[in-house]
Amino acid sequence: MKRASYQFPGGTRLQDSERAEAVGVRVVHGGSKLVAPVKVDDGIIAEIDRLTELAPLHIPAALKAIDDARRTHPGVPIVAVFDTAFHQTMPAVAAQYAVPAALGVRRYGFHGISYSYITSRVRASRHIACHLGNGASVCAMRDGHSVDTSMGFTPMEGLVMGTRAGDLDPGVI
Repeated sequence: MKRASYQFPGGTRLQDSERAEAVGVRVVHGGSKLVAPVKVDDGIIAEIDRLTELAPLHIPAALKAIDDARRTHPGVPIVAVFDTAFHQTMPAVAAQYAVPAALGVRRYGFHGISYSYITSRVRASRHIACHLGNGASVCAMRDGHSVDTSMGFTPMEGLVMGTRAGDLDPGVI
């Protein structure tokens, strides 16, 4: 008899006979409201969906993962973890653009889950880490906190990588 299983993105398999205690879903952009891991409910899903235009390559996939987890594991808590949350500690000089604050535009930074892991493993109080691959960014950290990053308001700003041309002079447009 063949046992059924569910394969999560990234390859982790959960067999029929196993019950997940919780499901974590990486969400690239949490905006200004979702700044820490949070248990998913309909209100959180609506807030994540509202941010789709800020990360259109990423948010729909995260929402699908949440929907899949709800469908295949009813009653199991789902926690959304936001890449932008790690960078909430950036000082104003790094987070602000040279535009009026009333516009509500700030640098959020991304790859925060990766950088958070790095700070848990690196003992230096000050370091610069590079997240390189199809996604690419650089982050300066002090005492386990982000103080500056190469990425901005959306995942479009920053180093050249597989899905972006890197920072582009407005004169090009």
